[in-house]
Amino acid sequence: MYYSLYKSPVGNITISSDGECLTGLWFVGQKYYKNPYNDCKFILKDDLEIFDNVKQWLDLYFVGENPTLRGIKIKLKGSKFQLKVWSYLQKIPYGATITYGQIANNIALENNSTNVSAQAVGGAVGRNPISIIIPCHRVLGKGGNLCGYAGGLSVKEKLLKIEGIIV
Repeated sequence: MYYSLYKSPVGNITISSDGECLTGLWFVGQKYYKNPYNDCKFILKDDLEIFDNVKQWLDLYFVGENPTLRGIKIKLKGSKFQLKVWSYLQKIPYGATITYGQIANNIALENNSTNVSAQAVGGAVGRNPISIIIPCHRVLGKGGNLCGYAGGLSVKEKLLKIEGIIV
């Protein structure tokens, strides 16, 4: 595994890759942060094409553009439920939001079930390993309340503001 660092206007970011695919993007110190300094499997390597592509994406995002994922392959590891939730996150359009409850209802309808909890969705959203690009910051609490973000609520609020969303 490889990693690189990115200085963003809302905090320092660690990016990880297997050499070809993006495997992680975390704010340094966030909840569930994979600290490469504490893991001998991670090697600092700034010259990977995937890191160049991700950093270009982030540069565009932070100036208010809605960049495409062209040139960025993503590889996710998680439970079946987490992967389902992360798939929903990837469908949230730039500048839009959804609630944890709405995601839970969508998954329940898809599975012909009535017992998918918003709290379980929140747990999966909180463990999203690729912040910003998989837009977990676009998920709000009941009634559109700002809540729950592994990188901190002030960062979530700033990311939403970049997209023109005022909460």
